[in-house]
Amino acid sequence: MKRIVKQSIAVCAAVMSLFTTSCDNSQQESTLTEQTIEHQADSIYACTMHPEVTGETGDKCSKCGMKLQLIASETPENIEVKFATEPLTLEAGKEAKLNTSILKDGKTASLDIVHEKQIHMLIVDEDLTWFDHIHPKEQANGSHAVSEIFPHGGNFYVYADFKPRGSAGRVHKQVIKVIGSDHAIEDDIENKWVSQVDGYTVTLINGNDFQTNRPQHLGIRIEKNGNNITTDDIEPYLGAIAHVVIIGKEDKEMLHVHPGSNEHVPIHGETHFEKPGIYRMWVQFQLEGDVHTADFTVDVIEGSETIENHRHDSGNPHSH
Repeated sequence: MKRIVKQSIAVCAAVMSLFTTSCDNSQQESTLTEQTIEHQADSIYACTMHPEVTGETGDKCSKCGMKLQLIASETPENIEVKFATEPLTLEAGKEAKLNTSILKDGKTASLDIVHEKQIHMLIVDEDLTWFDHIHPKEQANGSHAVSEIFPHGGNFYVYADFKPRGSAGRVHKQVIKVIGSDHAIEDDIENKWVSQVDGYTVTLINGNDFQTNRPQHLGIRIEKNGNNITTDDIEPYLGAIAHVVIIGKEDKEMLHVHPGSNEHVPIHGETHFEKPGIYRMWVQFQLEGDVHTADFTVDVIEGSETIENHRHDSGNPHSH
């Protein structure tokens, strides 16, 4: 995703580290994207969820809208994630326990609470047709565990979104194999901008206007029985108006966005796409104590570099 670097701050590099799981299951693969920022200035601010986004005090993340935080550590850190399942062989329709251990310099890492949880775990199937957002709980030994039931066989992607105390946030991506009957794969849908969920009609009103090389707005309208849901109707969910998860169909890279509202739509956010292609999006919001999940599919096209600073009102979307 796009790196935003203020001219007044010297940023040396973003270092990508690769870790492997300690699980004995040879069918499981694991990667950890760790972006460690080294700098020469007295202070540097970065997003806790997207550490590649840096800036100055008071700035907000262009991907999720969170306020940038001061990075406490100026030296690269050894963060290791170990992932295991119980049972070792996972079967569709049967409960499984997912165990995550996060180590910092060889010792159990203390995790900050971000949006009310220490770990946000996002799980999707390989076709991006099934989605779940769960939260492992800390165990007596410092690891984190949560139960899940996988609906069908095949490969599943597990993203653990967390922030070690005193460090930038990280996302650990795990691929696991589940045995069982494969599900029927739906025809590819290049565009899905309207989602029907629990009696609500949820519309991504600028779904025809997604491009790379610019700040990308997200405008989401919610209706029920012909009446618009307003900001006053929506209840906070995990410390935000809503949670938006976006995953690329090809590379399976994930964005976790925390939107707000504006005068036009009850859910409004901003992110950034580096690559064109098909993306799946899940929007979670809470009304009357219940969490609802709407899904969309968008085709992100290659945008012109000249529209880097382009802005438009997401309440009145248009195409280019």
